[in-house]
Parts: sequence; structure tokens; C-alpha cells
Amino acid sequence: MRSYDVAVVGSGPIGSTLARYVAKEGFKVVILEKKRNVGVPLQCAGLLGKRIKKINILPQEFIMNEIYGAYLHSPSETILKVSKKDPEAYVIDRVAYDQFLSDEAVQSGAQLLLNHRVESVNIHNGEVFVRNGEKISAQVVVGADGYNSMVSRLFNSASENYEAVQYLMSVKGVERDYVHVKAESQISPGFLWIIPISDSLVRVGMFSSLPYKEASAHLEGYIQKNPQLKNSTYLKKYHGCIPIFNPKKQIVKKRAILVGDAASQVKPTTGGGLTLGFLCAKLASEVMVKALEIENTEILQKYQTLYGKKFGKELKTQRMVHKTFQSLNDAELDFMFSKLKEEDAEDLISEYGDMDTQSPLVKEMLRRGIIFSILPQLLSRRISSLWK
Repeated sequence: MRSYDVAVVGSGPIGSTLARYVAKEGFKVVILEKKRNVGVPLQCAGLLGKRIKKINILPQEFIMNEIYGAYLHSPSETILKVSKKDPEAYVIDRVAYDQFLSDEAVQSGAQLLLNHRVESVNIHNGEVFVRNGEKISAQVVVGADGYNSMVSRLFNSASENYEAVQYLMSVKGVERDYVHVKAESQISPGFLWIIPISDSLVRVGMFSSLPYKEASAHLEGYIQKNPQLKNSTYLKKYHGCIPIFNPKKQIVKKRAILVGDAASQVKPTTGGGLTLGFLCAKLASEVMVKALEIENTEILQKYQTLYGKKFGKELKTQRMVHKTFQSLNDAELDFMFSKLKEEDAEDLISEYGDMDTQSPLVKEMLRRGIIFSILPQLLSRRISSLWK
């Protein structure tokens, strides 16, 4: 039986980042990955907010396109245009980026074991049992094993998830500086998107609570009706699941810690998880290092407390936005978009809007009285009750 200070289950970007941080502090770290190759298949839209460069390493070679704004579409195609002077987001090569972060962890001293599917973990003594019969021991076990995390299920109920479907498509005449996002009550609080990669390539997708077959059919219908995608060619299809944010989820138990999708650390409004996940990987690694230095794993509990203090308010605001959109039908969404356009909210969203933190925009719209002034009185009362 091999012994380590930390065993990370899963070689995704969050797990690899955490492994890099801890290994750099001189601790013995192993990453256990069930697949033969890191990062495949692609299961992400690959759009990251600009803050990513301040949070983690992102070499220019993995940036495929820079995004300066978005067209926000209502069900009946009232469109709000949001724009920035500087890049607001980056479209990245997620497969290559995942592999890069894994390599960085290895170069920092972590050991990567591919084709090592973890079957069970004893969170009391840190023993990890691999399908090939190998047994590993660790002071701390990190569950970075995605939305269907085996480690999480040891002390949480199974996660609820959204279905995500996406196509890589070839299409002519792409406006590559802007993404397109469409809201529809049938898939809300999910949405449809078109993300340009180049002048001739786009990622077209959606996430929702619809079953996979219904989600695929809905996306097909959107593509067929969309004039921007006329004469487009299907190149690849991707499918994945997005965990639904759960504020009650336990992310520490005995010697086990959860990060990333395993901890449902995703933005309630968009389902995006990399930026928040990287921040949580840093937070978890700092707590972990202190626990290992004084050989006291009870310190790991601080991770849950610090996580709530640092991200709780923002996630609560996003969860309320999420619930609000989920409560609206198509007619109400159309009305809201029309009134926002009349109120010149495009400039406000352009100024205060941010992919990763929505609370500044929400607070400003509340301060100006815009949110409830644009809604019918009955609907306003209904939404107001959600925010109490």
C-alpha cells in the first residue's frame, strides 16, 4: 500500500489545480484518474470570464477567441445588446487546458495515475480502494470527481443535475466578438447559447432540466429555426451534466474534502464552475496545508466555514436570480425584456454586468427601482416573495 499526504480523486482542472498548490508546499500528492486521458471528452461550453487570468494560469495559446459582449434574446426575439470596451470573456480549448493544468500539477511534484478508477474511500482513516485492487492511504482525500462524485455520496445525498447538450458547428459569417444567449420558459433557468470560436466555427448549446432526448430535440429545433445558423454543418456533438447548486451541501467530512462540481460549486445563474472552482481549490489547499503541517485533520472543517463566508452572499444573490427566471413564463420574459430596453438597461448591464459576479448589477437595479418597475404588479408581488 502506497502512502501519500493527499489523494485527489479526479484529474479535472479543479482537482489538478488543488494538487499543484499542495505539491508546491512540499507534500506528497497523488491524482487518481479513472480515464486513460485527461480532459476528454469535452463537457463544457468553454467560455470563461476575464477574471480567470487573475485566478489561475491561462496561457494565451489556449485562448481561441475573445468576447466583448452578448446579445440577450427573449422568447419572441426582443434583443438586448451588452458590450464592453475590453474582452469580457475568453473562449478556450478546454481539453488542452485541462491537460495543461494536469501537467502543471505533475511538474510541481504531484503524481498522476491514469486508468485508476476509485471504487471506495474510507473517510475515517483515508484509505482509498482502486478497481485494479490497489489500495492507497492518505491523510486527506479530495473529491474532485465531478457532478456524480463517489466521494460526495459518502456523506451527501446524490446531486441533482441539469442536462447540457452542445454542438460544434461550421457556419459562415460569424460575428466573433459576441455570444448569443436566449431565454425560454420551457428550459428556464437554463438557456440557449451560440459561442463563436472563429469566423467560421461556433459552439451551439443549451442546458435545462429537460431529459436528454427532449433537450437534444429542443436544441435541434432552435438550430433549424435560427437564421444565423442557416447552411451550417454539424461537426461534433457533446453531452454533459451540470450540478445544481446546493447551499446545504456538506463539503468536509472527517478526512474528505470536496471541490468543484463534486461540491456543486457552480454559479446558480449560468452553471459555470471553473472560476469559482479555482477559487475554492485555493481556499481548500490553504486549509489543507495548515492541517498537514500540524498533523491535525480536524482543521479541515474550517474549509466549510470559510467557503460560506467568502462566497455565501454572492451565491445567495445568484440563487434568487435563478429562482426569479424559473418563475417566469414566455410572455413575462418578453415583457421584461421589452421594458428593460425601454429603460435603457443595456447601458446599465454593460456597465455593471459581470459573468462571475452578478450581485453588483442586481443591487444597482434594485437601487434604481428598475427590477420591480418593469414587471406587472401581480408578477412583481410574486417575485418579491421569492426574495424575502
